Amino acid sequence: MRFFLPTLLATWFLVGKAPKAPGTFGTLAALPLAYGLWLVAGGFGVLVGAAVITLLGTWASGAYMRQSGAVHDPGEIVIDEVAGILLLIGLWHLLFAPQFPVLPLHWLAGSFVMFRMFDILKPWPISLADAKVKGGFGVMFDDLLAGLYPIALFYVAHYFM
Repeated sequence: MRFFLPTLLATWFLVGKAPKAPGTFGTLAALPLAYGLWLVAGGFGVLVGAAVITLLGTWASGAYMRQSGAVHDPGEIVIDEVAGILLLIGLWHLLFAPQFPVLPLHWLAGSFVMFRMFDILKPWPISLADAKVKGGFGVMFDDLLAGLYPIALFYVAHYFM
């Protein structure tokens, strides 16, 4: 039982055990949570969810890696994708949704595509964080950065428009 909880959380209720594209499935599995948090508590509630998931994910990822003997971000750990997409969606709603109201399906789909793009491509400094930051926090940190990238790009684009 002591190994079950970290595995359950780190793999986001075993979604990370998908044989192909576990990160994509982990991100998809986070969208209902993001939408539910948004319905109940708005963008701030989604950000609180991101913070809670980040704390839980740091612990669970570290424990999962210790128990499995992994040294660097195993693919089946997808709680980091959950935290990253929640961060992106929460910040979008707090910073831009009042000026750019869109339908929930549109912001969920747009967030999904942008987050996955930056999570997969890992532009600098995401690639640096992925290579240098170790342990449970290292697993989480690069995906949190991937959640910030679309916000930064949209902010810059919005500034110049």
